[in-house]
Amino acid sequence: MPVPTADLVCLQCGTVATRVAATMCRRCGLRFGDAPPAFAKLADCPVCYRTTDGDGRLPSMAHRGFRVDIAAHAEEHERFPVGDDTWLETLRVHDRIRIGRWSAPFDLVRRYLVTGVVDAGRNRLAQHNAIVTAMTQIQRWGRDPDVFGDQEEWRAARDAVTTLMDRYHARGPISRTG
Repeated sequence: MPVPTADLVCLQCGTVATRVAATMCRRCGLRFGDAPPAFAKLADCPVCYRTTDGDGRLPSMAHRGFRVDIAAHAEEHERFPVGDDTWLETLRVHDRIRIGRWSAPFDLVRRYLVTGVVDAGRNRLAQHNAIVTAMTQIQRWGRDPDVFGDQEEWRAARDAVTTLMDRYHARGPISRTG
């Protein structure tokens, strides 16, 4: 069985050429087939979120010992899925996912399921972290706000943050033991 190849795929950004006669990527300017520069931001797989290696390729899932570009890698996911995306889609409500009584951004939950990474960076964490929400509420409304529609979890998180803030800003002797 022949190894899948796509000669007209940029090994830096993953853009596929629209014309057979193309020689350079219109997105990043690299010649097709050339290895990306060492400092370049490399392509991520839209299915499994893996970033290509320094040569702009990933190990083939179908052909042991071969390396494929990002387009061929993404195509291989048809035969080697990362999870049951069909079932996951049944839980989708527009751009969110409903899990029991909770809801969260669909793409974020899928990324967590695929990669197993819970802390996906500050911006993603801020979308659903009670402590960050509490800090935002304290900054906006003060330490003991009277919030219409307040929730017990938000109140408890604000209390915890207020206690932490009080302890952090307390002036006194610093213990050097322990």
